[in-house]
Amino acid sequence: MLSMQSISKVYRAGLVETHALRDFSLEVKEGEFVSVTGPSGSGKTTFLNIAGMLEQFTSGRYELDGRDVSSLSDSQASHVRNEKIGFVFQSFNLIPDLNLFDNVDVPLRYRGFKAAERKRRIEKVLETVGLASRMKHLPSQLSGGQQQRVAIARALAGEPRFLLADEPTGNLDSHMALSVMELIAEINRGGTTIIMVTHDPALAEMASRNVHILDGRVSNGDADTSFSQVATA
Repeated sequence: MLSMQSISKVYRAGLVETHALRDFSLEVKEGEFVSVTGPSGSGKTTFLNIAGMLEQFTSGRYELDGRDVSSLSDSQASHVRNEKIGFVFQSFNLIPDLNLFDNVDVPLRYRGFKAAERKRRIEKVLETVGLASRMKHLPSQLSGGQQQRVAIARALAGEPRFLLADEPTGNLDSHMALSVMELIAEINRGGTTIIMVTHDPALAEMASRNVHILDGRVSNGDADTSFSQVATA
């Protein structure tokens, strides 16, 4: 599903170079749920941005769903991103003046779906996240956990094959965080490939595999390590 080989990302400011990723290689199979951990500044967010085609890399090779995306134009990359990838961020990024139905509708309108198809998808995903009865509510009328569920519904409405989540529980208390994580795990069981960046080891354990990033590389000690293996180590 995702294959990165020897990816590097260098930021340049005048004569100063900052290496965010160095010889970064990772394989994620279709249907996996992978958590990504590492200290602040290790390269987690840079990796996620490159995986989501929000940021270009300096060198290396990146294939998504069997397609080499390194040479795509901006418009081609945008098409692949909108078709295959859903995003969930720490901040919910909901439009405060729009109700839940219309918040989920925005990216579908952008993709040009007809009204009947948009309605079908919106009702389906709001039902999936348990908020079908509140689709006419505004975000301000919901709890933080419910708002994150709307953000997940918005990501799922495009029926992506690949979901990227960046600290999706970072703004939630422990009870709400667990509820959102259970929903994400359920979505994965439905067949969606998920990569989640988190700083919380307990939440990372809910994934089927953990990848630890250190100094811009996959840490050899933790690369491709399942938590069942950790438990027996």
